[in-house]
Amino acid sequence: MSSTDATDRSRRSLLKGAAIPGLAAVTGVPSTIQAQSRLGTNTAGTPQVKRYVRLGRTNMEISDISFGASRLRLGQEHLVHHALDRGINYFDTAEMYTDGDSETVIGNALKGKRKDDYLVGKRVTGSTESAASMMQALEESLRRLQTDYIDLYMMHAINSIECLKNPGWHAFNEKAKAQGKIRFVGVSGHAGNLAECLDYAIDHDLVDAMLVAFNFGQDPKFYESITRSFDMVATQDQLPRILAKAKTKDVGIVAMKTLMGARLNDMRPFESGGATYSQAAFRWVLSNKDVDALVISMTDTIEIDEFLGASGATQVAAEDLPLLGRYVALNGHTYCRQACDRCDGACPYGVPIADVLRTRMYATDYRDVDFARREYAVLATDASACLSCSGQPCQGACPHGIAIYELCAPTHRMLS
Repeated sequence: MSSTDATDRSRRSLLKGAAIPGLAAVTGVPSTIQAQSRLGTNTAGTPQVKRYVRLGRTNMEISDISFGASRLRLGQEHLVHHALDRGINYFDTAEMYTDGDSETVIGNALKGKRKDDYLVGKRVTGSTESAASMMQALEESLRRLQTDYIDLYMMHAINSIECLKNPGWHAFNEKAKAQGKIRFVGVSGHAGNLAECLDYAIDHDLVDAMLVAFNFGQDPKFYESITRSFDMVATQDQLPRILAKAKTKDVGIVAMKTLMGARLNDMRPFESGGATYSQAAFRWVLSNKDVDALVISMTDTIEIDEFLGASGATQVAAEDLPLLGRYVALNGHTYCRQACDRCDGACPYGVPIADVLRTRMYATDYRDVDFARREYAVLATDASACLSCSGQPCQGACPHGIAIYELCAPTHRMLS
């Protein structure tokens, strides 16, 4: 039997039973698994934020499940208002999100309501960019946000230590804080050199908070326990160590990409008794004592209410583990683990495989092709070389068994 056949048979066997063998013994799951209520609601039955957490040294008390605005479009102020009504007080945006429209919508929605709410801004910054250029970009964001300050301003999508060393970035942060335009400094990332960059930022005391891609599929102890029968090995073991180190420095940690691709509809047939896959995934993240909170793209009021069903959780519920295991069985063979970095350098044409697959996720999993195209367009190198490549150079480059050569060329066709 070939390794591919064995892998497919293992996936099918995982999908058959109501329970996933071995999940009860997952190492790293809190020792006490409580059967929690599925409804994070108040006495009136309305979903609400049930826990606010201190975001490290910033001392900001933020909602444990917060608003990700990467896909926020003009005219969607009602989504922000809905989140506010539910108790969400932390709004994460960036100048590049929906070509600046995300900032504009948040500015409109929070105008006159900013007192108890926190704004996060982000920008991709080059290794040689000047402080003046960064300040100009910040001021444009402030104009769109209709405010005179941003609580937490992050270097976005870090993937190079040289960017963190840029004297222009340090000068910009110092001046912007002195002028009261930003309160705290952070970094965000999900690319191949993430671990190296986060280590550097923590070791050199450069940041107050970090936004990192983190989900149950990136925890090696969990992932290996349910895939050891597959012909693949989980290798992303850096993030848990880095999160623990950040906590010792009182650096706040917010998790993103918590749904491992967010194919929520795939899981509806397996959900019962009010339990949902998204809530299970959130509880897994929030049960990690080194994670303060999470942000999730909020694109629908019904989803916002569903997401808040996990607010207040600090432990995994017993019903969560089978749902998480089923999701991996269904989608683990196509989901790229950001920051794994094992495929880096596999392509002789310099195609950034992980970034290409990330944009594919936005299109096929998030079902937001416009957002995916914008993200794909900013890649320094696209996957056009994959159109005429045999696929041999990258074959076997993914330790998780992703067939890179079958995904990159179609992604280029779809998003070009």
